[in-house]
Amino acid sequence: MKGSRRLERGVGVVVLGMAIFAGLMLVFGLMLSDTGQVETREGLLFGVWRVLYDTRAPSTSMIAIAIAIALLLAAGVAAIERRIATRYRRSEDIGTTPLAPKPVMARTAGVYLGPVTVTVLIPAHNEEDRIGATLTSLFEQADPPDRIVVVADNCTDDTEDIARLLGAEVFRSVRNSHKKAGALNQALARLLPDLGENDCVMVMDADTVLDQGYLTAVRSRMAEDRALMAVGGLFYGEEGAGLLGQLQRNEYTRYSREIRRRRGRVFVLTGTASVFRSGALREVAAQRGRALPGRHGDVYDTAALTEDNELTLALKSLGALMISPQQCSVVTEVMPTWQALWNQRLRWQRGALENLGAYGLTPQTLRYWAQQLGIGYGVVALSSYFALIVVMAVALDDAVIFPFWLGVGAVFVVERVVSVWAGGWRARFLGLLLFPELVYATVLNLVYLRGVADILAGRRPEWQHVVKTPDSRALVEGGERR
Repeated sequence: MKGSRRLERGVGVVVLGMAIFAGLMLVFGLMLSDTGQVETREGLLFGVWRVLYDTRAPSTSMIAIAIAIALLLAAGVAAIERRIATRYRRSEDIGTTPLAPKPVMARTAGVYLGPVTVTVLIPAHNEEDRIGATLTSLFEQADPPDRIVVVADNCTDDTEDIARLLGAEVFRSVRNSHKKAGALNQALARLLPDLGENDCVMVMDADTVLDQGYLTAVRSRMAEDRALMAVGGLFYGEEGAGLLGQLQRNEYTRYSREIRRRRGRVFVLTGTASVFRSGALREVAAQRGRALPGRHGDVYDTAALTEDNELTLALKSLGALMISPQQCSVVTEVMPTWQALWNQRLRWQRGALENLGAYGLTPQTLRYWAQQLGIGYGVVALSSYFALIVVMAVALDDAVIFPFWLGVGAVFVVERVVSVWAGGWRARFLGLLLFPELVYATVLNLVYLRGVADILAGRRPEWQHVVKTPDSRALVEGGERR
C-alpha cells in the first residue's frame, strides 16, 4: 500500500488535469472544424431589446461525433464495471477475495447458521436534538432490531440519558480521539467476537430516520442470499431549510433514482444506514495493514476523512457483494446553511480523493476514478460556460442569442425536471427554474477545487457538528419506549 499512499497528495490534481486536457482537446477539435462565417440576424426581443441571432448551429457531423464520444465513454465504463463485477462474483481466490460469493457459498454450504439478527450501532456526539426521532423510527419498525446500541462519543449533553429512557443500550467511548471511526472501532471490538455468520451489524447515523419496512427487507435479503455481505439504504433529504434544503433534496432524489436504475448496485454504503454481515467486518479488520489500508484489527480506517466510503472500497477490494434495494430508504438531515454545506461537502470530496489515493488504480476503484474524472470535467465545462457568458456580455454591445444552444438548454431543463419527478412539485418547479441548480452546482465545483488545493497544502478539514432545532426531549416526556 506504500506506493498507493504516494498518490494521496496529487490525486485531485491528476484528475483535474486530465479533465482540463480533455476539455482542451474538445476545444481544439471545434476550432479545426469551425471555419465558416457567422450568420446573424437582427431582431427585437419583447419588442424592446435589440438582439442579434446566430443562426448557424454546429455541423451535423460535429454533433454526431460529440454524441458518439459520450455514448462510447458511458458504454465503456459500464462494460468495464460489469466485467469486473462478474469477474469478482466468479472468483474462487480465497487469498485475495475471501468475501467473494463463491468462497462464501462454499464455506457456508449445508450449514444452518441460525436466523438473521440485526444489532444497530448509532455513533452519537451531542445528538440530543436528533437521537429521539432516530430511536423511535427503529422501535416502530415492522420488524424491529434485536439490539440497539448508542455509541456515545465524548457527549456533553443529554444524548445518553435520552437514549436510555427510550430503551437503547449506551456504549461510551474511552479516550477516543478518532471521532466516529474510532468510537465505532471500540464498540465493534467488543461486539464482533460474539456474533455468528447470520448476525448482522447496522451502522446508522444519529440524524437518520428509517422508513417502515427497512429492516424487514434487510432480513429477507440476508436470509435469501448467503453471499450478500452488505445492504445500503437509499437516502432522501428531510423537510425544511428553505431553498437550500430543496436543492439538497433534489440532489439526493437524483442519486436514489440512479441507484434504482442500476438495480441496486451501490456506489457507497453511506453512514446514514448500512447493514453488514459480522463476518465481513471481521475480515476487513483482519486485512487492515495487509491488503487494506489502516491499522490491523480496526474495522474503520481512522485516517480516512470519509470512513463510510473507505469501508465500501475495503469490502469491494475483498470481493464482497453489496446492494441498495429500493425498499431500504431513509430520511437524513440536510445542511441548514451554505457554510454547513460547504464544510460537509469539502469533507466528502477530500475524503473521496484521499481514499482513491490510498487504494490506487485497481479494478475495484476504476469506476470511482471515472466518477472523479467526470466531476473534474464538469468543473471545467461549467466554469468555461460561465466565463464565455461574461466575456460575451462585456465584449458585445448587443446581446446575441443562439437558437441551437437554447434548444440544448431546453433539453437540459427537461432532464432536470424528469430526474426529480418523484420528489414532488417543489422539486419539479426548482428543476424547471434551472438557474438555482446551476448556482448550487457551481458551489459544489468550488468545493472540488478547494479540496484539490487542500490536498496539495496538506490541510485537513474538520467536521462541524450541526445542531438542529427539534428537541428530542419532547419524545420522551410520555415515558420510556420499553
